[in-house]
Amino acid sequence: MQDDKFIKDQPPEMASEGGPLNVYAGARPPAPVWFDEAVSARYETEYIDVDGARVHYQRWGKTNAPGLLLVHGNGAHAHWWDFIAPYFARDYNVVALTFSGMGDSDWRSAYSLATFSAEQVAVAEATGMFEHAQKPVIVAHSFGGFVTLQTGAQHGERFGGTVIVDSPVNPPDRPHGGPPRKARPNKVYPDLESALARFRLAPPQLCENHFAMDYIARWSLKKTEEGGASGWTWKFDPSIWRRFDMPNEPAEMLRAITCRIAIIRGEESALMPDDVGEYMQELLGHQVPYVSIPHARHHVMLDQPIAFIAALRMLLAEWDHSSPHRLG
Repeated sequence: MQDDKFIKDQPPEMASEGGPLNVYAGARPPAPVWFDEAVSARYETEYIDVDGARVHYQRWGKTNAPGLLLVHGNGAHAHWWDFIAPYFARDYNVVALTFSGMGDSDWRSAYSLATFSAEQVAVAEATGMFEHAQKPVIVAHSFGGFVTLQTGAQHGERFGGTVIVDSPVNPPDRPHGGPPRKARPNKVYPDLESALARFRLAPPQLCENHFAMDYIARWSLKKTEEGGASGWTWKFDPSIWRRFDMPNEPAEMLRAITCRIAIIRGEESALMPDDVGEYMQELLGHQVPYVSIPHARHHVMLDQPIAFIAALRMLLAEWDHSSPHRLG
């Protein structure tokens, strides 16, 4: 089964005309106080070997608290959660991982949904999440949601629930798009300013919170001396989709999840219009929490971070005080 049937989000390709950060000429956009305080919160940075690749993760909170595993989308990394995770650190053992081939994790010679799922389980094990009496919950955005569908189907008995954030399981008659199989090497920019100027979100969308975009853009870049070119380049492996295997239909995986599930979407998301949401609810028997975040597009946590935090807090509080059962 080819991945272009269900993978829509692509790594942030840099448009030649530049992105919204271009106007700041390398300076940091003004940010609200809550954001600066959140990204200044202490966290631990660790690595774990999973099938021969070093996988990066970050942890906030107490190790003896219930587990909350935060999962990013395609081409992203753990730092997408830096301004979300601290709001849950008082009550949870909060961990954000970085999939192999992205961010500060190692690249692989080949990738698969099964490998990414194994990385989720391995990080949960390494951070003591399965040792707590309360089973951990996964919150996963975009492509990370598809990985989590497989994890919930194969390892659902080990998790208390999965929250799928704007990961569209499309109806059979809806056109599907996907990342190109062809890949070009990541471009090298002479300085950080010119690299930041090319950053934009993918799939393309407006985002008024430039301070959040700038933050994740800086964590998406690294210095390089490869090929005789000195400068800055993107961390993600541009060849992932040439060497990727995902054998299952997302609808089958969604129906196969054996733990609780909830769906959060951006109300203005181009990937999760009403008909997609209705189809997903139909697959689950209309018995799962389904939350639309107003004025949010696909990148929900960037568009409306406070509303996203509030919705997730309410959902987790409800799950914490109810007996686990299979919905759908």
